[in-house]
Amino acid sequence: MANLFATKPLDMLMQEASEVGEHSLKRALGPVNLVTLGIGAIIGAGIFVLTGAAAAQYAGPAIMLSYILAGTGCAFAGLCYAEFASLIPIAGSAYTYGYATLGEIFAWIIGWDLILEYAFGAATVASGWSSTLVAFLQDYGISLPPQICDVPGAKWALFDGRWSPETALSPDQLAHATQHVTTSFNLVAFLAILAVTTILIIGIKESANFNTAVVFVKLFAVLTFIAVAGAFVIKHPEIARANWKTFLPPNSGTFGSYGWSGVLRAAGVVFFAYIGFDAVSTAAQEARNPQKDMPKGILGSLAICTVLYILVSGLLTATVHYERLNIGAPVSLAMRETGVRWGSYIVNAGALAGLSTVMLVMLLGQSRVFYSMANDGLLWKWAGDIHPKFRTPWKSTAVVGVCVATVGSLVPIGQLGQLVSIGTLLAFIIVCAGVMILRKRRPELTRPFKTPWMPFTPVMGILVSLALMLGLNAMTWVRLVVWLAIGMVIYFTYGRKHSKVQRALANKVRVAGD
Repeated sequence: MANLFATKPLDMLMQEASEVGEHSLKRALGPVNLVTLGIGAIIGAGIFVLTGAAAAQYAGPAIMLSYILAGTGCAFAGLCYAEFASLIPIAGSAYTYGYATLGEIFAWIIGWDLILEYAFGAATVASGWSSTLVAFLQDYGISLPPQICDVPGAKWALFDGRWSPETALSPDQLAHATQHVTTSFNLVAFLAILAVTTILIIGIKESANFNTAVVFVKLFAVLTFIAVAGAFVIKHPEIARANWKTFLPPNSGTFGSYGWSGVLRAAGVVFFAYIGFDAVSTAAQEARNPQKDMPKGILGSLAICTVLYILVSGLLTATVHYERLNIGAPVSLAMRETGVRWGSYIVNAGALAGLSTVMLVMLLGQSRVFYSMANDGLLWKWAGDIHPKFRTPWKSTAVVGVCVATVGSLVPIGQLGQLVSIGTLLAFIIVCAGVMILRKRRPELTRPFKTPWMPFTPVMGILVSLALMLGLNAMTWVRLVVWLAIGMVIYFTYGRKHSKVQRALANKVRVAGD
């Protein structure tokens, strides 16, 4: 039983990090690539989609406080991530850090948990990307067949020359719709994931350059919204006052439905919007100077996005009353309310670009976690194979890409945003605990970046993350437990038997017994 808590020696990790050649990952990323990699993952579904839904259902204009709460938890966890990423510059993120400090069973739990975060998060985003593309093309008079634009069984209707899901139309609009169809397969989402998968297989540098270019597009879109909506609020302060008259709506009598519990629930929901800065740490083995650049990538992307989120959520609820924001494209609605038509086009294009890079970074993180777990023997050997030309884990990238494409095109995701959030929060708790444990066990290690205010920072990271987890609904907890139970079956039937660390311990026991 004690072997379940066997840790992976730091010397072994450092040796893996220093490997070069065609069977190792290519070190090609600089600080700008790493910051934009984080921004690429963070700015996406959260800022363009979830902000409106969380404001309408849980927090009202106080959604700004939810973003501050979620960002505070991320800041504490980000400081702990930065120490680990500079100390252990190797692919695998929280999985690797947990293996080095807490033991193999915790490493497996967090690795399996990260699969949930990245793979299913990418599937969720793929579905949103599909809807955004349909709306974007219809702005220019191009209509795709709705049968290939949504999961099987969804109802779409044609109103005023535009196809939309029936749930997005008002009763009056639905009554005047001229055609109705039932969708059969989300081919758009399927092809989007396959395209992103191909980019990732071709190479990390190419993927990062593509991501960097697209990040500037969506940053321009976000800044355009801030400028246009800000000018609108300044010109029409009476509208902003009316929309913010009830900044924190009173609780409806149910936990999580407005009031302070609603702010907590909304923080757990919009936490999905912050998922991504931890994905920077999965690329540590591909950074040119990880000791210096990883902290910059993690903390830089987190700081930039937190400021943008607070500004956007505030302007969004000042421009449009929060009760109207429970729709798929709330930022686009706010732009239309300002009367600036060209701004709506820019925001839609930015949303499309934003969701594209989120898919890319999530699939990048997923394949790197697979690679690290396969290298340790906990997953099948093929998952760790490196392409001799592209120097990427091509087999795991391809398999994950096909699986994510299938899930995103066939399965209605529903509550998956909360499920992905709870998985990430669990990862944060393990990383924060790991920093404290390693400081105590190995205080002599040279740490290029040190988490400040120990032990306050990691303890607060644990407490805030746990509070956000408790704010999520009960069904999310049930799904997490079921997912982890499936993982335990795989670990005890395959991973434990093939673990390199377990084999090394067994060899030591045999040598000692001779």
